[in-house]
Amino acid sequence: MAQKPSLAARWFPFSWRDLLVSAVILSCAIGLCSLLRLADSSDGFASPVFVLAVLLISRLTTGYLFGLIASVLGVICVNFVFTYPYWAVNFTISGYPLTFLTFLMVSVITGTLTAQAKQQERLRAENEKEKMRANLLRSVSHDIRTPLTAILGATSAVLENPQMSPSDRQVLLEDVRDDAQWLIQVVENLLSITRIGGDQARISKGPEAAEEILAEAARKFRRRFPSVPVSVSAPESLLLVPMDPILIGQVLSNLLENAVLHGETTTLIRLSVRQSGSFARFSVQDNGQGISEKALSTLFDGTLKHSETPSGDGKRNMGLGLSVCLAIVRAHGGTMEAHNLKTGAEFSFQLPLYEEESK
Repeated sequence: MAQKPSLAARWFPFSWRDLLVSAVILSCAIGLCSLLRLADSSDGFASPVFVLAVLLISRLTTGYLFGLIASVLGVICVNFVFTYPYWAVNFTISGYPLTFLTFLMVSVITGTLTAQAKQQERLRAENEKEKMRANLLRSVSHDIRTPLTAILGATSAVLENPQMSPSDRQVLLEDVRDDAQWLIQVVENLLSITRIGGDQARISKGPEAAEEILAEAARKFRRRFPSVPVSVSAPESLLLVPMDPILIGQVLSNLLENAVLHGETTTLIRLSVRQSGSFARFSVQDNGQGISEKALSTLFDGTLKHSETPSGDGKRNMGLGLSVCLAIVRAHGGTMEAHNLKTGAEFSFQLPLYEEESK
């Protein structure tokens, strides 16, 4: 079993990057104070400059180590370089001990509070990721059990009843096929999650023709649901979008499938993409029964209960697929939303058309 890092390693970690950041900020503070001393003979400007330097170092580095070191070095620099008598450490002048003790305490407290805020932010992000994983696992564990039980029951009935009529046998085998197809979709969703890892995961993106992605998603949909027509709309000019085509294709497949399975009365689906400013906006519209107002607030977080899904079949949970879709879209730097139309519902997501410059 892996050992937990020691307290010193957690709160006072060392890295060359943090050392470089601290050195650059302190150098800038010294340079700024030197310029200010040339312009003004007073000594009061140095303390706030170094307090700001300590704040930046605490915010941009990990743990307490460099913030505390910067506090001590800041006090020494202010006293030794920027306070009369210059180039001499002297705490005996009237008022200096209290001034520099106050400065040191402010610097330490500022660094400590900043480090604690960063730690809380990191814990909050980790809790959100764990919550998402827990929701997915809960959905998957419940969802997979039901179709597997149905498949086992149907195949057992076929094998144990050789006198079964061909029509009854056909119905059971079609149920097995439908359940197996749904399980394949669940597995593909799980594979998508493992590829993206989390909302901030780096994925392999390249410029892809949006029209081709829509056409491929529609082709797969028509093969599975030939009775539900789907129309595809795209700009006349080629629209290239930085994306992982497999993952975005998975998003569109999930949305198209939800339009049929959870729209219940869906007889037509419109799949489209268009440019909206610096984003490409993908949309899936259906003419089904829409989304209940109660379900809209938790539609994408994976907590949607089976009893809350429009179909209510206890097997196909819309929340699982949509939480996967949201994770994929966020990993691309995009956003996702859903709302009801006069007839039916619309799910849409936006992907940035331009890659952000590397920092």
